[in-house]
Amino acid sequence: MHPTEPLDILHHFANVPDPRDARFITHRLLDLLVIALCATLSGAKSFEDMAAFGRAKETWLRSLGLALPCGIPSHDTFRDLFCHLSPAAFQDAFTAWINAVCGRLGFKHVQIDGKAQRGSRGLNGTCLHLVSAWVGANFLTLGQVAVEDKSNEITAIPKLLKLLELEGALVSIDAMGCQKEIAHAIRDTKADYLLQVKGNQPTLQADIIAKFEAAFAADYVGFSHDLWVSQERGHGREEERICSVLYDLEGLSTREEWVDLQAIIRVARTRWVGDKETHEESYYISSRRSTAAEFGSAARGHWGIENGLHWVLDVIFREDDSQLKDRTAGENLGMLRRVVASLVRQDHSKGSVSGKLLRAAWNDDFRLHLLNLLSD
Repeated sequence: MHPTEPLDILHHFANVPDPRDARFITHRLLDLLVIALCATLSGAKSFEDMAAFGRAKETWLRSLGLALPCGIPSHDTFRDLFCHLSPAAFQDAFTAWINAVCGRLGFKHVQIDGKAQRGSRGLNGTCLHLVSAWVGANFLTLGQVAVEDKSNEITAIPKLLKLLELEGALVSIDAMGCQKEIAHAIRDTKADYLLQVKGNQPTLQADIIAKFEAAFAADYVGFSHDLWVSQERGHGREEERICSVLYDLEGLSTREEWVDLQAIIRVARTRWVGDKETHEESYYISSRRSTAAEFGSAARGHWGIENGLHWVLDVIFREDDSQLKDRTAGENLGMLRRVVASLVRQDHSKGSVSGKLLRAAWNDDFRLHLLNLLSD
């Protein structure tokens, strides 16, 4: 199949401002962005790869409707563009598609977590961190915000929340995000929060543990509660999870400081591998009065972002291996990789993410099929 009509995704980039000096422009912005997207869909990991892909697929790219008046851009041209392109504008180019997918598939649980690009570490010891919002059920990245180091994720999360439409969702964040301001920011989006509680909130943690100990001692008599037990066996191990929820919040000394607080949650995990037994407990707070089954599933599902997104970025896209030091270029490429990872997962044919990237590299028809998913 050879496309005979202009590619329908070109409109996504129509409103992206060109940061380059008009006097020195020889390659159209639209051409550069489409080549970068197609190359990344085909496994490109660098600006050199983008230029090489363009040279190999110039005839095919022209069939999509790209003008390419001066031929294929060099890797330096791609580098210069991504170093100066507005990350917010580039992210906005994909917003309509992301919203359309969410509207079609719906989403109930959004995970927010940060990931370091370790290869970007500079002389000052910091590296680029990208805080992403991810819908694990749909393998879809909703958006991202860049920060200079992990400690700044606290300030980045409210900025990310302002970019997203989350009404009705349950938003989970690990213990670093257990901050009163973040809870307010989530509720401002008309979503609910599920925040893990650890030692960075010592009073709240102590109160929650005491509350559950009192409930256990009374065998839950007199406590409004819900329980859910999940068991799994396989690969030589057995795991049991017990999620306990208390809705009676009397005795929490900081209760009024947490906006719309409705429930406290304890998730106990016991794992047996051969003769070895391990046990761990995690605690959460939520603005939603939900079931133990939903909270237990959401608490477990939160860590799906590690395997579903971060693993893909590191192992398949080799993100940690990138030595790119420019923060703007790193943020833009980070968004491009996340969009491609999401796009590939919207294809429901058989095969892994890495296998589909290989198919896209080898097969023009399959690559076009993936691109056309952006037209949905």
